[in-house]
Amino acid sequence: MTGVVLGRASVTIGLVLQLTMASAAENRSRHIVDVGATRIEVIAEGHGPMIVLLPSTGRDSEDFDVLAGGLAQAGFRVLRPQPRGIGSSVGLMTGVSFHDFANDIAAIIKHEGAGPAIIAGHAYGNWIARTVATDHPQLVRGVVLMAAGAKSWPRQLSDAITTINDLSQPTALRLKALEFAFFAPGNDASSWLEGWHKDVTESQRAAGLNTKRESWWASGAARMLDLQAADDPFRPRDTADELKNDFGDRVSVAVVPNASHALPCEQPAAVVRAIVAWARGL
Repeated sequence: MTGVVLGRASVTIGLVLQLTMASAAENRSRHIVDVGATRIEVIAEGHGPMIVLLPSTGRDSEDFDVLAGGLAQAGFRVLRPQPRGIGSSVGLMTGVSFHDFANDIAAIIKHEGAGPAIIAGHAYGNWIARTVATDHPQLVRGVVLMAAGAKSWPRQLSDAITTINDLSQPTALRLKALEFAFFAPGNDASSWLEGWHKDVTESQRAAGLNTKRESWWASGAARMLDLQAADDPFRPRDTADELKNDFGDRVSVAVVPNASHALPCEQPAAVVRAIVAWARGL
C-alpha cells in the first residue's frame, strides 16, 4: 500500500484541541444561504483559506465541532453546511441527485466570496465533495475524502446503517450496528446513537441511485487526499490503493490507526494534522 500511516494524535495536539473548543464555540456563527427555492444553514468559524466540511449519511455537520475548531485554530475559514432536511436547511428531498446537492455547496462557496475551497467530505459526504469538484472545478482547490468507502462493500454494512436509523429498534441492537459499521474496537460508539435523520438518509440514498458514478467519481481534475481509517470495514486494506491506482499522482493517501468509518469523530486531532499538512502543500 502506498501512502503515509499517521500515528495516534500527540498529547499536545489533543490538549490544544480540547482547550480551544470553548473559544471556538464562542466564535462560531450561523447564517442562511438561499439557493433558489432551497435554503441552506451554514455554521462558520475561523479566518483564512476556506475548508468546507460535509457530513456522513443522515448526519449533521455538528458532528464536526472538534474537527472544525482544530482547523479554525490552524488558520482556516471553516464552513459546515447542514444537509437538506437538517437544522434550518430546507429544500427538495425527492427526485434529486448528487448534482443538486453539489449545487447547494457551490452556492455557499460563491456566497462566501473567498474561494476556491478545499472540500472535505466524510463517508457519504465525500461523494458530494467529488461531485462539486467535477461540476464546479473553478470553486475547488482540492478534495479530502474522510473514510471514503471502496467501490463496493458488503450488503451487511448498508443494512447496519438502516438499523442505526431505525429508532424503533432496541438500543442494544443499534449500538451493535454502530460498533460494527462505524467505530474501531475500543472506541465509544454510544455518542452516535443520537443525531440520525432517517428521512435525510432515505433522500440521500435515493439521490445516489439517481446519479451515475462516472459523473462524479474522478473529482474532475482536482487533487485528492484519500484519508483512510485503518479499521474501516467500508474500506478493506486490500482496497487502500483503489483511488491511487485510478488517478495516480492526483491522489495522496494517509491512514489513521485506531479509527473506523466515524474517522473524523474518533480521531479528530489526527484528521486535523493530515488535512493541514496536505492543504499547505497545495
